[in-house]
Amino acid sequence: MRLTHASRILILFLLCRLVSAQELRLAAAADLQFAFQEIAARFKNETGHAVQLTFGSSGNFFAQIQNGAPFDLFFSADADYPRKLEAAGLAEPGSFYEYATGKIVILAPKDSSLALDRGLQVLLDPGVRKIAIANPEHAPYGRAAVEALRHGNIYDRVAAKLVMGENISQAASFVVSGSADVGIVAISLARAPATRQKAKYGEIPTTDYPPIHQAAMILKSSSQKELSRQFMAYLRSPAIQALLRDYGFSIPDTKP
Repeated sequence: MRLTHASRILILFLLCRLVSAQELRLAAAADLQFAFQEIAARFKNETGHAVQLTFGSSGNFFAQIQNGAPFDLFFSADADYPRKLEAAGLAEPGSFYEYATGKIVILAPKDSSLALDRGLQVLLDPGVRKIAIANPEHAPYGRAAVEALRHGNIYDRVAAKLVMGENISQAASFVVSGSADVGIVAISLARAPATRQKAKYGEIPTTDYPPIHQAAMILKSSSQKELSRQFMAYLRSPAIQALLRDYGFSIPDTKP
């Protein structure tokens, strides 16, 4: 049966709708929560393609991806996880990309009397009863927090006060909600407008803990490889690099 002109137009319209409805499934470390919500919104506005964001700890995503979790892209807070997936043949060849280096800060409620410019020594204040960090077993920012506490020779003195969040975003929420007196969290969460309305922060010298190199990769199992490459390229654009810097990330000196 020959299609009428109107039928052909309808079919083309539906095909265009299907193409425009392509959606990326992105697993992202929890420190990226606010920055990537902005990036995803801009990407959709500029390309018409939506990004489905799932935030959590990098270690948990690593295990899920090993077990076949249906993501297109993995943005880790620890470059080692994507490297291990690449070595296991689960990454699209050549897609590994170190997109940023993160930092940790001390976060406290805005009305707190703690002098955050004292650095980690403020955690020894008698008024500090609960200190929120991400679980170091699977959260890179939690490991960085522990390393900083050990570097400052106060880990053993505050270990009993530590409250573990499932990921760094949950640790920050403990502070913002008042469930913890203070926390060691990602600067990207501390700089988010929603956090700054309710909390304040003080920076921890980057010499106090190992560099938090963050990397991404396209999963070999992705059915949206071309769109994934488009998103990776978008992340390298000057406007998005500037946005990441605004959230406190250091950006590698790489060309788009």
